[in-house]
Amino acid sequence: MEYTFHWRPVFRALPDLLDAGLLTLQVAALSMVFGVVFGLGLAIIRLNARGPLLWAASTWIELARNTPALFQLFFFGFGLGAFGWHLSPYAIVLVGLSFNNAGYLAENFRGGFKALPPTQLRAARSLGMTATQAYIRIIIPQVLRIVYHPMTNQMVWAVLMSSLGMLVGFRELSGETQFFASKTFRIFEYFAVTAVIYYVIVKLILAMSRLLAMRLFRY
Repeated sequence: MEYTFHWRPVFRALPDLLDAGLLTLQVAALSMVFGVVFGLGLAIIRLNARGPLLWAASTWIELARNTPALFQLFFFGFGLGAFGWHLSPYAIVLVGLSFNNAGYLAENFRGGFKALPPTQLRAARSLGMTATQAYIRIIIPQVLRIVYHPMTNQMVWAVLMSSLGMLVGFRELSGETQFFASKTFRIFEYFAVTAVIYYVIVKLILAMSRLLAMRLFRY
């Protein structure tokens, strides 16, 4: 079967695809910010708390790590609708990715906390620091350094998994590609260009990560 390539419609839509790529990067970056904040909290709770708080943190982590990301997006997109909570497609993807990132990052952070000698916290407390000050000034900066590369991998994962947002109506890069491809029937051309855009985004993230690591860890 012969197939004739037509790239002109793709090139005309390229500005829209690039804008959608920026939207993909935006929602992935925001989900990482929330994931780091909640992941740190979950890791500290699992290491120090007892009772219902520990149960809630463990349940979050287990659900995030042991259920499909698509299931999580559908839960926040359609499951919450049964209780009258209707989120926009952008909010669905942001909440779903943040939930998932927090679960995975929490275990990375917990490993980072365990890698530090417990004497560091006791030494900080002996100098008059409160537990909060000790964690913010002494412990957490070292943990972030230990888990820096897993965090980079998680950021890449967030960018790629944001493509699932097209299934809940989110017009990120994959959703925008599907929209144009369905209008013009240039399936291969659109998705080939989109694959290149994803590749460039990921390579830029990895390059920026290496540059940042060289600056942060030069000593």
